[in-house]
Amino acid sequence: MPRPLREAAAPGGPARSRSALALLALALAAMTGTSRADELKPYQATYAGIWHGMTVAISHLELGQTGDTWTTSSASSPRGIGRLAAGIFPPRQVSVVRVTASGVQPQSFRSEGGERAKSTDLTYDWQAARVTGLYEGAKVDQALAPGVQDDGSVQLALIVELLAGRTPRSFRMIDKSGTREYQFARDGDATLETPLGTVATVVYRAQKAGSPRITRFWCAPKSGYVPMKVEQTRGDEVQWTMEIQSLTRAQ
Repeated sequence: MPRPLREAAAPGGPARSRSALALLALALAAMTGTSRADELKPYQATYAGIWHGMTVAISHLELGQTGDTWTTSSASSPRGIGRLAAGIFPPRQVSVVRVTASGVQPQSFRSEGGERAKSTDLTYDWQAARVTGLYEGAKVDQALAPGVQDDGSVQLALIVELLAGRTPRSFRMIDKSGTREYQFARDGDATLETPLGTVATVVYRAQKAGSPRITRFWCAPKSGYVPMKVEQTRGDEVQWTMEIQSLTRAQ
């Protein structure tokens, strides 16, 4: 999956902002109430990564549970000229989280960087309230605040909030030198024609203050709010899209 809350770099160029798939990819500073961990279900999904109207990657996303932790992992394989979009669809990401009464609490996050990007490897110590490791090759050692997420945990945080009947208003994401904040809002309803059939979705949008880029998530309530589509735009230009191809959820 692409990083849902990161603004994509232009292929062949340096990464732009520290901002908005993981597509599928969205804790949230405005979290209230009790998260419904018991409503989460393991699932496996496959997405087509689309860039300039062409399918350039196939991404496999999996959510599993072991004891009191959940692991979400994604792996993307380039197709055709997909290597040009390697920074948008990283080859592998693995995020381990706990779902607590206050929401999703990341435990670790690892991401392979691909051909042009550097890798990320973060470890969270919530007792000491610190996160350490590497973020795209840069050393990280910073204080942790409740509700902070990373590119791997944020999508699961979104699903947990929606299952609990809440729409998050904002969230903060780990960055090289601190955190970055995004505003979040419901953006209407939409019916999608997918390989799974006709699917009713609720659309949510995320945007960093002052940024021209917007990431939208088409989440399906009847499928546990798993995103059917994720898309980043800049003005009228679509920068990349993820469209679901298959989905298997535990009963």
